[in-house]
Amino acid sequence: MKVMVTHDVSDLKHWLASPKRDEFFAAHGMTARTFTSPGGGTRVGVLIENVPDLETLQAALGTEMGAAAMKHDGVHPDSIEMYVES
Repeated sequence: MKVMVTHDVSDLKHWLASPKRDEFFAAHGMTARTFTSPGGGTRVGVLIENVPDLETLQAALGTEMGAAAMKHDGVHPDSIEMYVES
C-alpha cells in the first residue's frame, strides 16, 4: 500500500536534511520519498511505500518514536492529511 501524507513543517531545509524520517520508516519496514512545492513554503508531502495497512501506519506514527521523529523534524502534527492510493 502507498500513502501520501501532507503536512506543514517549521523549517524546510532542516526537514529535508533530517535522517529521522528515513530511520523511522525503515524501522517499520516502510520507505518514504519527500516532495516540496516548487513555489516554496513549508507545506510538504511524503509518499510512504510498503505500508501494510493504514491502521499500522497510524499506530506507528502514534508511538513515542513517531512523536519524537516528528518533533525533531519540525512537523506540525495538527496539519497532517493522509491520502491512500486508490
